[in-house]
Amino acid sequence: MIWTIVLLIVGIALFLFGGMFVALDSKKPSFGGIMIKKTIKLISIILISGCVCRIVTPYYLVKVNPSILQTMVTAMQEQQNAEKSKVVRSYVRSHMDEMTADAPIWGKEDAKKTVFLWSDYSCPFCRRVHGELARVMEARDDVRVVLKNFSIHGDLSDAPAKAVIAAKLQGNDKASALDRKLMEKDYFTQEDMKDRSKLGDKVHKNVMALAKEVGLDVEQLERDMKGPVVARELANVRELAQRFEISGTPYLIIGEQAFPGAIPYDQIVEALDK
Repeated sequence: MIWTIVLLIVGIALFLFGGMFVALDSKKPSFGGIMIKKTIKLISIILISGCVCRIVTPYYLVKVNPSILQTMVTAMQEQQNAEKSKVVRSYVRSHMDEMTADAPIWGKEDAKKTVFLWSDYSCPFCRRVHGELARVMEARDDVRVVLKNFSIHGDLSDAPAKAVIAAKLQGNDKASALDRKLMEKDYFTQEDMKDRSKLGDKVHKNVMALAKEVGLDVEQLERDMKGPVVARELANVRELAQRFEISGTPYLIIGEQAFPGAIPYDQIVEALDK
């Protein structure tokens, strides 16, 4: 701001006194001299205009009309989402089978409409959107949710993500049941968090207990969690996250539109019906 004020003063000085530095014959001023004076005047006007805008614009945006900032941010986000949706649209159309091959699926596998959900079981916002999707699934039978378990919180994420993917090998119904259980119940406690060196083992044990509750063969589940299907699906989740620039959860692809964040029921339904 200091340099803006300095340049404003320079601009005003040039406008008022700049012509004094160019000597012109009062009877027959030269063309070159006239052009120099006009150039100095033009430079001074540009400096004054730029500095005034630099000073006035922040005041207007912050003090006079701050709501315009939110409008600008919203418009920018909509533009970014539109660009991402173009990338998503092109890729999903040609890679649907690859994206669903090893992923757990909630609902009918042959449903006409698809929601891809990148989520993490330790993410509270994922739990919120999971509840909204549950409402959608209860209301209609033409939708399937493809679970892309994005393990981004280390020990809190790894075991549940792997377990639900491995559960698919015992049936999508079992994978969906474990997914719901993990989203609805706390699978770790604050007491578990105290010793970070043992957190992974404690979370794993708790997840296996929930898996047993929903009727999974836990011994087989343990083996499958270390197998090639789980490794392949986790790699696919990460590769797609990089491709679609997914940096956090939840993240939804509904039809051919991308939605970062925990969007509400009405927005999900609107996107499905487009």
